[in-house]
Amino acid sequence: MFVIKSKSEEMTRIVGRTLGKNLPPGIVIALNGELGAGKTVFARGVAEGLGVAGIVNSPSYVIMNLYRGRMELYHFDFYRLEEEEELQELGLDEYFYAEGVTLIEWAGKFPGVLPPTRLEIEIVKDYEENSRILYFKPLGDLEGFLIEELKKVAAPGN
Repeated sequence: MFVIKSKSEEMTRIVGRTLGKNLPPGIVIALNGELGAGKTVFARGVAEGLGVAGIVNSPSYVIMNLYRGRMELYHFDFYRLEEEEELQELGLDEYFYAEGVTLIEWAGKFPGVLPPTRLEIEIVKDYEENSRILYFKPLGDLEGFLIEELKKVAAPGN
């Protein structure tokens, strides 16, 4: 696990952008955190890193937005979903194993549908310091190269 403390919305976006610049095709990012933690800010950064032009919004009402950059970004939001069956109707597996990047906000609602190889990111509000703590946990076959890139942005825990 790797930890970054973000002291601003801008830093959260920069961390996402750095990650986005270094993502391989076919990766799944499971993004979790309470309302207002900064999940969509982070997702915007990832999109920037992937070369996506235009506005990136949370797909809360449409479930998934597709963005095109150097790779496609499949941006899901599980917040409004109630049943796992709703995800199966979307053909979620097709996105997991496509050549783009799959980023899922509120992924923890349905952990059983996620592939075993993924990058889990938990964003936690630190109310005392008005900051965010980002916990990165690569699962499955992911190597540490993503973490190495993030270390260039911020020292662990700072």
